Amino acid sequence: MGDSRARAWKSPEDFDDFNFINRGISGQTTGQVLGRLNRHLQPLSPDIVIVQVGVNDLSRIPLFPENKETIISECKSNIKEIVSESRQLGAVVIMTTIFPLSEVPLKRKLFWSPDIVTTAIKEVNNFIYSLENEDVIIFDTGDILVNQQGKVREEYSRDFLHLNRAGYKTLNEKLMPILQELSK
Repeated sequence: MGDSRARAWKSPEDFDDFNFINRGISGQTTGQVLGRLNRHLQPLSPDIVIVQVGVNDLSRIPLFPENKETIISECKSNIKEIVSESRQLGAVVIMTTIFPLSEVPLKRKLFWSPDIVTTAIKEVNNFIYSLENEDVIIFDTGDILVNQQGKVREEYSRDFLHLNRAGYKTLNEKLMPILQELSK
């Protein structure tokens, strides 16, 4: 469930214990995901919901810096509600941290500040960690994807916002033990 990052995330290969249904939609904010959550998930009665969302909210901050605190606050609130509504459906939630950015091209930096977005991602990720409990598992993507500069490693990057196949393959390798444990 989530945005383009969720949409591009293919299900793990060779794992027949689960039926994966991708509900990622490109460009969606946390508010949009929240708005469609029940409609998209309730008919499926999922046992597990994996959520990757938030970067589209936070990537607006350089365009609307005066709304930074509101954007971050709404992002956190929506994520909390996405987790809560998924739990109300009876699902265990695997809430991923928001993937950090990759290296942002110079032409983009002229009108869009990656530092502001990176700081906001860290703030929201700290909030995401606070949601962990017995029915909410936090999947820390940063530990898996980032280099020493705190950016997504080049070998995992399709562009400054999105991962490539190798990035998702690596995430799936780390996700598999969690799914296997949940399938017991």
